[in-house]
Amino acid sequence: MAARGNTAAGGGALWPWLAWALLLLVADQFTKTLILGYYRLGDATYVTSFFNIVRAHNTGAAFSFLADAGGWQRWVFTGIGVAAALFIVWQLRAHPGQKLFCFALSSILGGAIGNVVDRMMHGYVVDFLDFHARGWHFPAFNLADSAITVGAACLIIDELLRVRRGS
Repeated sequence: MAARGNTAAGGGALWPWLAWALLLLVADQFTKTLILGYYRLGDATYVTSFFNIVRAHNTGAAFSFLADAGGWQRWVFTGIGVAAALFIVWQLRAHPGQKLFCFALSSILGGAIGNVVDRMMHGYVVDFLDFHARGWHFPAFNLADSAITVGAACLIIDELLRVRRGS
């Protein structure tokens, strides 16, 4: 069996991956709804010496890249998210039996759709996880960003394993 080839599992194996993406999307939107309901922009709750919950709005991309670009970025990033989602579903259909690969892609899918929903509904992405230590401060992020990051890491691991197998 090829590393990325179709498997005997068939099209039915697509649904568990879509269900995982949906679970991530629902969890992401639920947590963001809680933040929007209980926090005003800039409000923060101290949790530990290195972690706060804070309400932040990101009109840009990762790490607020292009956040002050004037508004056009909302539609560009929404379009990129929709295009990525369509490409991911196509890849999930083509490779339903590649478990790590599909886990990675479905994690990215759930996160990407979560952030697209925010951009469409609010014009920004709701961030709330705030890590810091000894004067260093990581930009706030959310569950969708976490899912995308885990998915990207799993894609790298999947590729390294594929190369190691020589297939």
